[in-house]
Amino acid sequence: MKYILVAILLTGILISCKKESFITSSTASLSTSTDSLHFDTLFTTTGSTVRYFRIYNNNNQKLRLGKVALKGGNASFFRINVDGTQGPEVSDIEMDANDSIYVFVTVKIDPTIDNLPFVIQDSISIEYNGNHRWIQLDAWGQNANFMRSRTVTGNVTWTNLMPYVILDQLVIEKNATLTIEKGCRIYMHADGAILVDGTLKVQGEKYDSTRVVFRSDRLDDPYRDFPGGWPGIYFLTNSKDNVLQYANILNAYQGIAAADSSVNANPKVFLSECVIDNCYDAGIIGMRSNIKAQNCLVSNCGKNIVLGYGGKYDFSQVTAATWSNTYILHKDPVLVVTNYFKDGNKISIDNCTASFKNCIFWGENGTTEDEVVVDKQGTSAFNVSFQNCLWKVKNQPANVTATNIIANQSPAFENINTQLKYYNFRLSENSPALNKGADLGITLDLDGKPRPVGIPDLGCYERQ
Repeated sequence: MKYILVAILLTGILISCKKESFITSSTASLSTSTDSLHFDTLFTTTGSTVRYFRIYNNNNQKLRLGKVALKGGNASFFRINVDGTQGPEVSDIEMDANDSIYVFVTVKIDPTIDNLPFVIQDSISIEYNGNHRWIQLDAWGQNANFMRSRTVTGNVTWTNLMPYVILDQLVIEKNATLTIEKGCRIYMHADGAILVDGTLKVQGEKYDSTRVVFRSDRLDDPYRDFPGGWPGIYFLTNSKDNVLQYANILNAYQGIAAADSSVNANPKVFLSECVIDNCYDAGIIGMRSNIKAQNCLVSNCGKNIVLGYGGKYDFSQVTAATWSNTYILHKDPVLVVTNYFKDGNKISIDNCTASFKNCIFWGENGTTEDEVVVDKQGTSAFNVSFQNCLWKVKNQPANVTATNIIANQSPAFENINTQLKYYNFRLSENSPALNKGADLGITLDLDGKPRPVGIPDLGCYERQ
């Protein structure tokens, strides 16, 4: 009996040792979660987000990786961390049976003299039992004009030779003018507000390549689509004669914000053929200011258009539309107009004049029933009018003049798919907004195509 017990114990020990031993066969099974990692456009010196892949030991025994290494070594633009150990090379990595480890990868691109995007490539070698497996790495890099806490004085012009990356904030001081030429790309860091106390002139043109784009500098997934990635463009008290044409303002906290009235007879801000999209708080916000907008799309913002504390506003051929989506719950009207401002228990009131012609105000999949809200307090001058507009409301706006209104009929946009994050706000052939506008003398639409085709359509796009 004693010898039988010893034999059983020895057998158990041998089985245990066999189970804990390393598999050394070249046929050992190893897999990875991907065979390549791709990093979207990165600006030189700014670095990237962290990406990763997993290495799986698919065997019932432990596996020793001889080496996980960057082919480019210390000279590589990439950096790796293997199961908590920094690279560029990590050796003798033990993996338990049927277990996995993480490999984290980052990239930082040094400046070059090239103006155009360039590709950086490397690979990671995984060595085990005489085998090699490769993970391919690539990143698009771009040199740029980096501006940290910059103040514009005098008259300055930006060209489209290289993108501009704004760190901290950009200030256009009183009596200074910044002109941005067609095709410029302006990438804003998380703290990169544009503060305009002078004049901003954006001279985009109708093609995608010639529009001027303002957006967050995070171009890697998933950050590239996050709203609120940068503060926005703010027009301050002394600012005047601002004109933005064919500008795309994307992913800001507040896209366009204008405070106080004009210092001359011109609008403080004139927006022509602009797209303001995916702003976390508001697309356009005016506080006792003066804004003119035509052929503009304000879409998928927390509050698309907010015009408060009175002021003077002229909106023609504008589409304001929002669908609840992954990032923003549509719970506020796409248009709010008031003549007052509340600060605690104090209410300040001012005169309000606002005109909306040939516009669309629409939202879906949200919690608001009235997409247009107009609220008046006190006895100050109040003149708000809507002419040839389509809106979605349950309660008719009070204190307004409204003529030729299409109420609560879907504008039948061309294609909206929130799951795919695809929004085409052009009008379909069945849209009730076709041929329902007044002739305002506006000869183009947001695409830069002729308007009207017959009778003007409502909104920023003219169906061709």
